[in-house]
Amino acid sequence: MTLLEAILLGIVQGIFMFFPVSSTSHLALLQHWLIENGSQLPSPASSELILFDLVVHVGTLVSIGIVFRKELAKALLGIRQEITQGITSFFNKQNRYLRLVGYSLLSLTATGLIGFIILLSGTAVFDSPYAIAINLIITGLLLWWTDSVDKNNYGPSDLTARVAILIGVAQGFALLPGLSRSGLTIAIALYLGLKRKWAATYSFFLAIPTILAASSVQLLIVLTDSQPILIQPSAFVVGFVVSAIVGTGALLAVLWLLYQARFRVFSYYVWVLAALVLLDII
Repeated sequence: MTLLEAILLGIVQGIFMFFPVSSTSHLALLQHWLIENGSQLPSPASSELILFDLVVHVGTLVSIGIVFRKELAKALLGIRQEITQGITSFFNKQNRYLRLVGYSLLSLTATGLIGFIILLSGTAVFDSPYAIAINLIITGLLLWWTDSVDKNNYGPSDLTARVAILIGVAQGFALLPGLSRSGLTIAIALYLGLKRKWAATYSFFLAIPTILAASSVQLLIVLTDSQPILIQPSAFVVGFVVSAIVGTGALLAVLWLLYQARFRVFSYYVWVLAALVLLDII
């Protein structure tokens, strides 16, 4: 992998991690395109390229930390204070921050169960271009709908087990290619009454443990594989830094568009992408 390729892959990961248009498929498409045009990149299914994908994914987690640094610092401080006060219940209404942890765990559990069921159902849905195109159309419809929501008034203190579980279920279904994790979770959060700001905040906070958990599983698979890692360390570093920098800008742009109710711009994109898939152009 050249440094230019690492930069390109880092840029794509940084942008499409937060744009609600299904990030994993864009990263894989770029990798295949580079290989088809003479790149010496290893196969996207190889351990070393999977490891590179994990590195740039973690880079975009840095973006979340940068953009939401104040909220994260406040939450961590609040959790510490509640624990030192001897509070142990996750779901006591007096525990604002431990309640948030508890509901996040509920969301993650729901995500894991849905993801497990999807994986047990087989891989055919992952290989079907028609299924991907339909999912892209659904994503576009959901993004279009989010712009019409204008009367939500629920904040983090209004979270319930039902809301947390349904958001987790939506995140689980985002495992299907063509469905956007951020698009689905934000749309469901808005449907359930959360304010735009808190729908986005909860969605991207939830991305941190979700991506870390998924990356940890993939890392264990890579480490137990006997294939050598030939990608240079400098490429990993460059990909990580680029994805973090680009991801920060992309996340700020997505939040601005969400708060201004302008997500429909992404609807047009995913519908064009769905048409290209159906026409077998990509």
